[in-house]
Amino acid sequence: MAAMNPFKLNRAEKKIEAEVLRGEWKSVDPERFKRISVAIARARKDAVISLRLNSEDLAAFKKKAKAAGVPYQSLIAELIHYHATH
Repeated sequence: MAAMNPFKLNRAEKKIEAEVLRGEWKSVDPERFKRISVAIARARKDAVISLRLNSEDLAAFKKKAKAAGVPYQSLIAELIHYHATH
């Protein structure tokens, strides 16, 4: 089957295109799309802060983040978000 678009695609984009052509991606209904869009918008990080931490606490965050396979800044942001919303 021919490529869907005439643009030069990188490796990740080619993979997605192949998945679409094989029918592995499916459309979602408008209501689900709206819920997904809202969740993505809420997850957007649009503020930058500078924060002083105890070096041992920072080391502990980095260790936990590495074990979880996530950047330590993301782990800290998730904890702040959790406490801000609960």
